[in-house]
Amino acid sequence: MASSPDPAALRRAILAMAESRGPAKTFCPSEVARQLDDDWRPLMAPVRASSRELAREGRLDVLQRGRTLSPEAPWHGAIRLQSPADRDG
Repeated sequence: MASSPDPAALRRAILAMAESRGPAKTFCPSEVARQLDDDWRPLMAPVRASSRELAREGRLDVLQRGRTLSPEAPWHGAIRLQSPADRDG
């Protein structure tokens, strides 16, 4: 992957993993980064940034210790990502 990852590609990768896991399973942002490049560590900040955008759009839940984090609040430490639960029923 290029040194500057394509934000659209990151979003697609995050959403694809969320969809494959379903709303009951979480995953680590590093799992997405590792799928995209062997040199995955530089992708962590962009994956987290894309996750924040998706959370703002309601397309992704970001959790820490089982609690959903606000996309507007600062995030510190380990986070988990998840497809949003069915909010209609």
